[in-house]
Amino acid sequence: MNPQEATLKDQASAQEFLPRRKKEAPRGAIAEWTVTILLLLFGTTTLVQAFVIPTGSMEDTLLIGDHLLVDKLVYSPIGPISKYLLPYRNIGRGDIIVFRYPVDIRQTFVKRVIGIPGDRIRLENKQVYHNGRKLDEPYKYHKTEYIDSYRDNFPSTPNMRLLGKADEMLEKNVVNGEVVVPPGHYFAMGDNRDSSLDSRYWGFVPRENIVGKPLIIYWSYDAPTERLASPTIGLDHVLDLAQNFFTKTRWRRTFMLIRPYKIH
Repeated sequence: MNPQEATLKDQASAQEFLPRRKKEAPRGAIAEWTVTILLLLFGTTTLVQAFVIPTGSMEDTLLIGDHLLVDKLVYSPIGPISKYLLPYRNIGRGDIIVFRYPVDIRQTFVKRVIGIPGDRIRLENKQVYHNGRKLDEPYKYHKTEYIDSYRDNFPSTPNMRLLGKADEMLEKNVVNGEVVVPPGHYFAMGDNRDSSLDSRYWGFVPRENIVGKPLIIYWSYDAPTERLASPTIGLDHVLDLAQNFFTKTRWRRTFMLIRPYKIH
């Protein structure tokens, strides 16, 4: 905060002014830093949030070690006035979303929306059929050649223990061999289709669990899942950063925008 300019009539008045300015400077600096910190806290908790990819379920769209900025505003409830001022939008098919894991809301997941309320979803030999039509998915990857009876032909009889409300989904939301997405919910899958813990295994994503959508990769670092999934930064990770920051940083991914793929 700059002091108001004053007219100094003589040297004496100047000497009186300068000590007073020195005393006020620390107080002004503290106020500036307080406001800055409050704005940063508001921005990182209300508007934008940092997020790191700890697993390979979204490869090769998002890699383990990608650090993202997530837009928390875009899917927020629309207000009577703010809807004209802010860039709100509905969750669409093909959007990449960040959400609280329905099985344990303390965990945060990132997946792609494949089905919105009312959509019919099924998989046949790894191929997704959306509302009866074969889906074009240029973003997906299959990193195994074998066919899994449940994972790749869905919905079907599970060959493993399911999580969350997946059993309820198979019991109540399957019509004519297709999963029908209920109101207020979404069907999400990973782009690394053969290695993704997604809606096939734990059910639908409730609308209230969705935090936002990733905007940009601000940094990408080649680190293993066990280090990135830890809630605290371990000594091994600190040492690795100190020794390999420049060689393990994926510079080509820095400031890469994350774009949805519109599914019709």
